[in-house]
Amino acid sequence: MSNKVRYIDREKVRMDGMEKSRRSLSTLGLPERDLGELPDSSKRFPAGAQYRVEIPSVEGPGPFQAVMDEAERQGIRIHRISQGSGMMLLAESEIEHMVALGCEHDVEVCLFVGPRGGWDVGIQASSVAGGGAAAVLRGADQLAYGVEDVIRGCDLGVRSVLVADIGQLWVLGRMRRSGDLPPDLEIKSSISMPTANPAAARVLEDLGVTTINLPVDLTLAQMAAIRAAVDVPLDVYVESADDFGGVVRYYEIPALVRVAAPVHLKFTVRNAPSLYPSGTHLADAALATARERVRRAAIGLSVLRRHYPEAKGSP
Repeated sequence: MSNKVRYIDREKVRMDGMEKSRRSLSTLGLPERDLGELPDSSKRFPAGAQYRVEIPSVEGPGPFQAVMDEAERQGIRIHRISQGSGMMLLAESEIEHMVALGCEHDVEVCLFVGPRGGWDVGIQASSVAGGGAAAVLRGADQLAYGVEDVIRGCDLGVRSVLVADIGQLWVLGRMRRSGDLPPDLEIKSSISMPTANPAAARVLEDLGVTTINLPVDLTLAQMAAIRAAVDVPLDVYVESADDFGGVVRYYEIPALVRVAAPVHLKFTVRNAPSLYPSGTHLADAALATARERVRRAAIGLSVLRRHYPEAKGSP
């Protein structure tokens, strides 16, 4: 028997192992790696649009009206507003008023489901390591409450809901297919349920999600990989609230549109008070931040016009 020591190319072993993992992703129809070459997305909204504008944290009819007034003053188009405190904390008249404003201005009104783990009796969501549980629905009763919140909203004319619990997504998708919910109901996944890789995005699309909120800190290459895996619109914060990291990425807007289309560009403001759960005690802050989000959107769209003038927005 030879006494020669066998040389092992450990770098080759490592690469071979990685290539096997990457081939496994490819076999499942997922990109093998983050797309650092930043390919142009050929996917679009209806009528060929690449981007739309969303103003988040619009907490009631008053802030919604403020958004529309400021949008007219700034001369920009708002396509969607979303709300974070939950439908359960809006009166029926307030929901109906928001739906009417949406119809009047042709703006999608996306309202959050109300119940969530962070406002429940459990303590894990408030622990240092348990923040990921803050938006889940705990137990069968809370799941039922969450479904009831959606049914109530739909009965009042809501056709777009914001959901943060994967079990509820599964239930709502099946209810929509069965006819128990309107067939045109838009289901938007929340940033509170981070979708940070192509496989996670594919799961949500398979569950019936029609638009996916991405974490605020993904790179363009990571977004490109997710875009390659799904067809539904992606929702991307250009500026995010402090409690989500406070990213500010205005000069990336042209690349965001090019790489992630169809994409909702979302604008909130740093250094602003938390509004959740909102109410009349925070009315002044809700109105002021609503107007400032629109001003920020106008700034962002000016960057887009300057550096990617051929980008096409929805009418």
